[in-house]
Amino acid sequence: MITTVTLNASIDKAYHMEREIVGGTVMRVARVANSAGGKGLNVARVARLCGSDVQATGLVGGFNGQYLEALAEADGIRSRFGHIAGETRSCVNILDPTFSSTEFLEPGPTVGVDEFEAYLAEFPSIIAGSDVVTLSGSLPAGVGKDSYQKLVRLALGEGKRVILDSSGEELRLGLEASPTMIKPNQDEIEALLGAMATAQDDVVAQARSLHEGGVAQVVISLGKDGALLACDEGCFRAIPPKVRVTNTVGCGDSMVAAFAVAFERAMGPREALAYAISVASAAAMSPNTGEYDPADLDAIMSRVEVRAVG
Repeated sequence: MITTVTLNASIDKAYHMEREIVGGTVMRVARVANSAGGKGLNVARVARLCGSDVQATGLVGGFNGQYLEALAEADGIRSRFGHIAGETRSCVNILDPTFSSTEFLEPGPTVGVDEFEAYLAEFPSIIAGSDVVTLSGSLPAGVGKDSYQKLVRLALGEGKRVILDSSGEELRLGLEASPTMIKPNQDEIEALLGAMATAQDDVVAQARSLHEGGVAQVVISLGKDGALLACDEGCFRAIPPKVRVTNTVGCGDSMVAAFAVAFERAMGPREALAYAISVASAAAMSPNTGEYDPADLDAIMSRVEVRAVG
């Protein structure tokens, strides 16, 4: 089983527009899609679509929190959330023909110290039946920047493989706990290491330095140019075919989900990288976050190129 952690969960509202957004006017929405959101929920949805048994956890509160749990259940995702007094946030993604995607992200509630300590105490029992744990997204107000570090250590202590998908200080502190995998993008890795990467060799060197620092698998997302993986077996780059992009929101989460599934299925690094890139590319073709067409995945898988680099 895969357990996904979303500490700053949200009700995600997708507004599908039939014409471009015009500022200062009343805009009519053609279609609305509400979903249990936050990066970890996106991961859970895709991992389930990949065929894995999933569980979502994290922190929710208020009427929005109850609605989020109901939405997750409607998607076939079991959940075991910690409950807080604050109201779970909402986030809006406006999809229109001109700008493609415009997001409005609320900051989320403030979590009390006692609330988070209670969640940490319960965390080992929450993940007891899991093989892989993913930690994704922003942290809510009130919890320390070392929160992911604490959760990584708890999960590793229970013998789980852990994927950390974060950035900034949260990622830097999380690295001290040596998660099994991290998945920053190129901007995030440059900010973390304080060095620009102007060529592929620079990206390879950055990935290798983090791998040698104790992370078993370092994945650097390169957007439409694919991704790079550094591990004990070497350094590999996956290059996807060109696809018809509809919605890029959550593509990184789709990649995390696919890597979690790959861990669960004991795939080797090359196979896992090709699979993750294919799932992320197929997700970019779907108008709905956290979904893909299996036929698109099959078509992409046959055309992904994986090569050794560096």
